[in-house]
Amino acid sequence: MFSFKKGDSKRYYTWNDALRETFDEKIFKVPIDGGFDCPNRDGTVAHGGCTFCSVSGSGDMIVAPSDPLPIQFRKEVDQMHKKWPNTKQYIVYFQNFTNTHAPLEVIKHRFEQVVNEEGVVGLSIGTRPDCLPDDVIEYLAELNQRLYLWVELGLQTTYEETSDMINRAHDYQTYLDAVAKLRQHNINVCTHLINGLPGESYEMMMENVRRCVTDSDIQGIKIHLLHLMTNTKMEKDYLEGRLQLLTQEEYTNLICDQLEIIPNDIIIHRLTGDAPRDTIIGPMWSLKKWEVLNGFDTELRRRGTYQGIYANGEKGEIIHA
Repeated sequence: MFSFKKGDSKRYYTWNDALRETFDEKIFKVPIDGGFDCPNRDGTVAHGGCTFCSVSGSGDMIVAPSDPLPIQFRKEVDQMHKKWPNTKQYIVYFQNFTNTHAPLEVIKHRFEQVVNEEGVVGLSIGTRPDCLPDDVIEYLAELNQRLYLWVELGLQTTYEETSDMINRAHDYQTYLDAVAKLRQHNINVCTHLINGLPGESYEMMMENVRRCVTDSDIQGIKIHLLHLMTNTKMEKDYLEGRLQLLTQEEYTNLICDQLEIIPNDIIIHRLTGDAPRDTIIGPMWSLKKWEVLNGFDTELRRRGTYQGIYANGEKGEIIHA
């Protein structure tokens, strides 16, 4: 749990801090492409995918997505060791598309290829709330007994009108039901939201966060800035004037407002995102990732606030730096 103290460099509960609490050292999260499809692309629930999704299904930054899973893992680790050569423990992140959208035997085969790789202490599994049948939940419960496990649920918005507009192809209740099923087995859940979706106001984006932390028992949250990518359906919305990209100042203020209402026991897995420079249309300021992250710290210090200060709907005591 995060407890702000005067002089702290971070005013929110970071993923890195949470991992250090659990493992007592630096841990890598190693993204790989598990070779799964998405029910929103293959016709199971819809065709074409979400309008913001690229052809790689949010796996644009994976080093060697076509290689066998153990080789992908080792190549990613080698790449990360260039920056952090002494790290010896890893969480494998099945990142792109929907990593429980397959028969159970296929899911098991792919996950088990990497769980016994040297140094692997955990799994993080990106999926959709409508792809968690009972047999898959039971397998995840088994994995949760064997290693450190997170299930990352793509929600993106709590508003049905936005969900329909971006072709999400599941409703909010499906998400709530999925979280409840996972939590029956004490599985950690991280919810993904996107700020800046077409038609969503500041008030709606704040409400997305409020609903997530009050309606469902989640342990983590991942907030993305909408990256507009080439060759996505959303590109047409932008070109025809139906989508306005957030400015850096707008995004910084929004993130800080959202952090202030997120309870201090919820881990902040991400507050922005990565996108390849050659495929991003905007916002271009987002490519300066550390500048963006430092902006959140600066604004929270300026306000004298921190994560969770207004989580109970009250102003509470503000500790000034």
